[in-house]
Amino acid sequence: MKARSSTHRTSWFTRFAQRCAHWSGQPVTFAAAAGLLVVWGISGPIFGFSDTWQLVINTSTTIVTFLMVFLIQNTQNRDTEALQIKLDELIRATRSANNSMLDLEKLEEADLDRIRDDYERLAEKARSELSSRNSSRRKTS
Repeated sequence: MKARSSTHRTSWFTRFAQRCAHWSGQPVTFAAAAGLLVVWGISGPIFGFSDTWQLVINTSTTIVTFLMVFLIQNTQNRDTEALQIKLDELIRATRSANNSMLDLEKLEEADLDRIRDDYERLAEKARSELSSRNSSRRKTS
């Protein structure tokens, strides 16, 4: 499988979502938001703590939150997809790996639960064997 060129053009929304997600996580963005809240709070007496004064902050935060949910979800979906592809490649490239583990994220919940149960049993068995070996080593020491 050929990797995409680093010069591959991304959509305007992908670039926008990535930039917004990056900017929103910066300390300066947090400081700016906190500063706006301080300015809004200080302006309360000027506007007599009116309903309109309260509505400004309520509406502003609701709109920003609403839009950020979609931008962050878009970025997270893309990051998760890239991580899954990387994990799939590691599984595929590892000789002793079970290739049936590729693309598990597309299975139904019940199938994932069954596979998880199988691996939990394997882990319990391995811990039990390790514990037995450690116990027998202690007895012979």
